[in-house]
Amino acid sequence: MALEGYSIRIRSNDLIGLIGPNGAGKTTVFNLLSGVLSPDAGRIFWRGADVTDRPTHVIARLGLARTFQNIRLFPDLSVIENVMAGLHMRHGEGVLTTLLGLPRFHRAEATIRRRAREVLELAGLQALGSIRAGDLAYGDQRRVEIARALATEPRVLLLDEPAAGMNPSETQAVVELIRRVHEDFAVAVLVVEHDMRLIMSLCRYIQVLDRGRFLAAGTPEEIQTDPAVVAAYLGTRRRRADARDH
Repeated sequence: MALEGYSIRIRSNDLIGLIGPNGAGKTTVFNLLSGVLSPDAGRIFWRGADVTDRPTHVIARLGLARTFQNIRLFPDLSVIENVMAGLHMRHGEGVLTTLLGLPRFHRAEATIRRRAREVLELAGLQALGSIRAGDLAYGDQRRVEIARALATEPRVLLLDEPAAGMNPSETQAVVELIRRVHEDFAVAVLVVEHDMRLIMSLCRYIQVLDRGRFLAAGTPEEIQTDPAVVAAYLGTRRRRADARDH
């Protein structure tokens, strides 16, 4: 059982962390919320409407965007073209208008490029707009992925390990970007991350999963001192350290 008896409520002003050991079910939560997986039981509601089993593109159009553990940029497109791809869902023209190159298509493309520049400026990536995405440093690729998700104009943003593999300076840049996205655009954010310093400094409320089940929830201070969390999550690292020492 990947996930059992789990529930979450995300409000418009929330910045929530979701933590737990490997295999706890964190990415499964994201896959269910974004429509990648369908639940065997239970329902998913969006602003009062039942969206269980709706396709991923419908969920995205409703206003839920996500990133993935593994970066999924279009490596051969430029940075600005990657962000423009996110904008097409809201502002792009239809296939026929595009193929015929009608004036409406050109106006839409101009609007999309202008808005993409605005998103890049927010993310501090405006100087990289013309660079091939696959040629960027790892930390910059992560920020481009967040920028592309933001370009879909979401109400809720799911970030799956946004700081994975980053050095401290890259991690700090991502933390600052997430804060700006949350505060300046009033986007609710749910973050899965193994970096406890990031989670504790960034999130106002944290949920903890263990082996597919809800374990605890509360403020960073409450989570750090919760005996069940220490035993199940923090204790996992200590046991591994002890094993290496022996």
